[in-house]
Amino acid sequence: MSHKITTTWIENMQFESTNPGGNLRIDAGPEFGGEGKGYRPKALMLSALAGCSGLDVASLIKKMRLDVSDFKMITEGILTDTEPAIYHTVLVDYHFYGPDLDQERLTKAVNLSVEKYCGVMEMFRKFAMIKINIHFHQT
Repeated sequence: MSHKITTTWIENMQFESTNPGGNLRIDAGPEFGGEGKGYRPKALMLSALAGCSGLDVASLIKKMRLDVSDFKMITEGILTDTEPAIYHTVLVDYHFYGPDLDQERLTKAVNLSVEKYCGVMEMFRKFAMIKINIHFHQT
């Protein structure tokens, strides 16, 4: 199995990239000669990481029949000071909301994603330290 993406230059610093779920626009910020009219490539990597793990956790919430009102992840990549700047540390905060959260089983779901299922997480481990935090918000 493979993934094949076509990325086409539109103008200036803007590109359009295909994806099985639809197309997306990539652009640099004004500080790098772009117009800020699209996604930033490095930040897209963080979205891919959160999306991969989030899909795992959402699937496990459903399979485990857990009562969760809302779920979000806040992902922060810390860049090196050298060129090319790469993420050396990535922080992923999982936030669960609900009136009766099963903290033990939700923690198990996150750990299964982080340690076993999420391929993007495994790729990130090749170049960055990953730090995971889980937050429970009783509503």
